[in-house]
Amino acid sequence: MPKDATPRSAGSRSGRGDKKKRPAARARRPTKAEQRAEMTEQILDAAEHLFSRHGLYGVTLKDVASRVGVHHTLLNYYFTDKKTLFDAVMARRAGVTSGLRMQALDEYEAASGGKPTVEGALHAFLDTDLDLYIQGGENWKNYGALSALASTTPYGAELMDQHFDPVVLRLIGLLRKAMPDCAEEDIFWGYHFVTGALMLTLARTGRIDRLSGGLCRSDDYDAVKARMASFMAAGFRAIRDRRKDEAG
Repeated sequence: MPKDATPRSAGSRSGRGDKKKRPAARARRPTKAEQRAEMTEQILDAAEHLFSRHGLYGVTLKDVASRVGVHHTLLNYYFTDKKTLFDAVMARRAGVTSGLRMQALDEYEAASGGKPTVEGALHAFLDTDLDLYIQGGENWKNYGALSALASTTPYGAELMDQHFDPVVLRLIGLLRKAMPDCAEEDIFWGYHFVTGALMLTLARTGRIDRLSGGLCRSDDYDAVKARMASFMAAGFRAIRDRRKDEAG
């Protein structure tokens, strides 16, 4: 044997080396709970899309099942009826948007040292919500359109009360602090006008696109953010000052 030769083990004589090949790891199958969760999300996404365009009464469970690509009897396994499904669609994102806005209002009040301004409170409330629709993709935009549609119906308004009253009243409290000399009813009317403008924006009807000849776009939420809070703050001050003028 040459001096520089290295003896090979019995296993290496075949050219395969000493290590045995391991069988490829099998992909883990999703559990039943994971499958159920995934199907639930698919159903909610499909229902959200359809409800945002046709409302509660313009959509059937068969429509939702068709969009998902399953038999309509499967939906009854997940949701007992259409109204239960509608409620679940409304609730799924409500906690996200109301929670983020509540946090933004709390942080703004702390940063203001207890001396909030009308613009600051409105920016915290409006911009935080608009950012969700800017960054959240088409599903969030569908939810915004659905919220706009639901807010104009008695049943939908009840759901809005249920999910969003706490954060709205938090905003009202900051506006009171910002304008202690403003009549209580004027603050509530001011909020009424604010939420009307916000809902029309989220509806994305395309009307402003046509009216402006394409100069403005109904889905340009960045443009809305740059204007809405300042516009609405001026309105709050105007109705407060008008009442002062009438009284004095």
